[in-house]
Amino acid sequence: MGGADFHVEGADDSSRAAAHAHSTAIVVIFYEMEREAPRTLHSLSRSYQVGVNHHDYQVVAVDNGSPKPLSEDMVATHGDNFRLLRIDDALPSPVCAMNEGVRQTDSEFVGLMIDGARIVSPGVLHHVETVAGMYDDPIIATLGFHLGSRAQQKSTKWNRYSAEVEDALLDEIGWPANGYRLFEISALAGSSSDGWYGPISESNCLFMSRTSFDRLGGYDERFVSAGGGLANLDLYRRACELPGTTLVMLLGEGSFHQVHGGVTTEVSNRLRRRRRARRFDEEYASIRGYDFQRPTVPPVYLGEVPPEAMKFAKSSAFADGF
Repeated sequence: MGGADFHVEGADDSSRAAAHAHSTAIVVIFYEMEREAPRTLHSLSRSYQVGVNHHDYQVVAVDNGSPKPLSEDMVATHGDNFRLLRIDDALPSPVCAMNEGVRQTDSEFVGLMIDGARIVSPGVLHHVETVAGMYDDPIIATLGFHLGSRAQQKSTKWNRYSAEVEDALLDEIGWPANGYRLFEISALAGSSSDGWYGPISESNCLFMSRTSFDRLGGYDERFVSAGGGLANLDLYRRACELPGTTLVMLLGEGSFHQVHGGVTTEVSNRLRRRRRARRFDEEYASIRGYDFQRPTVPPVYLGEVPPEAMKFAKSSAFADGF
């Protein structure tokens, strides 16, 4: 943990042991996301996710040293399977916090959300449970989207897109009544630019067995850049290429990024964005010894495309693909 201190809010040994008894644990990292966190957590709750009444899972909300910590009461309102892990003295990179969040669980499967500003679609957990019963060691990926008409690196330029605009869009579609309407107000993230039928660079709502996570050594803690640099892309690539695993892409599901001044999306100036991207690329190359490239392992597909997402299915069909 690089010297960072942590504690589980409101958990004694007995309650912590009870919290461990889950088949799936989803670890979500938050930093200064007082506005975004309630939506993200609600999207992982049993009241929002469909077909999960019998799915035994927990959500670990990790506050990675926010100056104004997340509220334990707010986290708890989403269900008795939610708990808060506070990282004191946190590092700028969230990778240590992600690894610690996983270590604090004892689950067969782990869900990894390194960016807590992402609302997920309603069928993710149901499909994860289905895939886990079909394959011995699956890597389960979801596509990434940005709320708004364009990727937020572009839409936030000259203040044309903001939290206030985003709030109005979510109100307009009546979220969270129908979570699939998020597709109507979103654009593909750059890391998922080819859509469902092409290779992606990363998944911001990624699931794998705890065994696979441990085989990978978790997130590589040598990624020390703010926001983790390319740590999430690195984990995804290594997971895709891990022998014995099967990559499964969930059709018709995704994670939707809320604007929040994040490390990559808040840089609207092109020159500054390029400089930051170059630093991330250099860090990756110094760790791995080569430049990052998207993994080209073809996935199997599971799920169905709702009408609200059909435009993305159509555009994906005309992308270059694998």
